[in-house]
Amino acid sequence: MPRSSAQTDVAHRNIKNSCNGTNPKSKRVNNNRIKKTGAQHQKVVSGAQGHWHTAQPVKLRHIIIISSKIELAETLQIELYQEGYQVSVIHDGLRGLLAIQRTAPDLIIVGWSPARLSGLEVCDRLRSNNIHEPVILLTQNDSVQDRISGLEAGANDCISLPFIKEEFVARIHANLSQNQRRPEQDTILRCDDILLNAQTREVFRGGNPIRLTAKEFDLLEYMMTHYFQVLTRAQILENVWGYDYLGSSNIIEVYIRYLRRKLENNGKKRIIQTVRSVGYILRETM
Repeated sequence: MPRSSAQTDVAHRNIKNSCNGTNPKSKRVNNNRIKKTGAQHQKVVSGAQGHWHTAQPVKLRHIIIISSKIELAETLQIELYQEGYQVSVIHDGLRGLLAIQRTAPDLIIVGWSPARLSGLEVCDRLRSNNIHEPVILLTQNDSVQDRISGLEAGANDCISLPFIKEEFVARIHANLSQNQRRPEQDTILRCDDILLNAQTREVFRGGNPIRLTAKEFDLLEYMMTHYFQVLTRAQILENVWGYDYLGSSNIIEVYIRYLRRKLENNGKKRIIQTVRSVGYILRETM
C-alpha cells in the first residue's frame, strides 16, 4: 500500500536524523519495546502511595547500514526498528568504515555501491583491519559471480535485490546467532598441523598463516569442531550458511575446493576427505 506524503516526510526525517546519531523515531520504537519487556521504570500503586521499581536495561543489538540508496536504506531501517534493533544509516563507504571502528556494531549491511567505496571494497577493508563482525552484502542481481565476489571479499552472506522481508530478517538472525561470543576455551581449535583461532579468526598450518574469506573460515571452523566426524551436505549447509540456501546447488563443493587449494598449498597433505554419496570428513589421509 503506498504511503501518504506525511508518512514519507516523517520517514525521511528519521533517516536524516539517524545519520546524525539522533533518531527520535528509534527512541520511540525502542522505548515502547523496552517498556513491554519491563526494562523501563514501572509504577506499582499500593494504597495511596506509588512505588517505583527499576529493572535492568535491555541492550539492543546495533546494526549499521551502508547504502547510497536512500529509499532502500529507509525501508530496511524501519523494518529493523520494528524487529527491535538499533539501526544507523550511512550513505558513504568511508564514513561507514569510521563509524564501524568507532561503535563496533553487532552486524553490518553493505550495499553494492555506496558513495566513495564499493561494497566489495568496504568488506575487504573491514577484514584487512581485523574487523570480524558479520557483514551482509546486498548484490544488484542474482548473479552467482556477484555472490562469490562478495564472499571472497569478506562478506558472511550475500542477498540479492529484491528480497523477501521474512528471508532477510531470518538471515540477520542467523548471522547474529553464529557470531555469539563463545567460551574462551573454545577459541583455539587444533586438528593435525592446523590451528584455528576463532576469536581473531586466524588460521595457521605448520606455523604458516593462511588467509581465508569469511565463509571459508566458517566452513573450516565447523569441520574442525566436528573433527573425524562424517558431515552430510545438509548438515554443512544448515550450520555454515544458517538457512535454507536457495543459490547454487554446488556451493558446498565450490567452497571445499577453495579450502583444499589453500590448505594443501606447497604440497601439504589432504585433510578434507570426500565420503562418497554422503559428504565430507576432516581427518588425515589414511
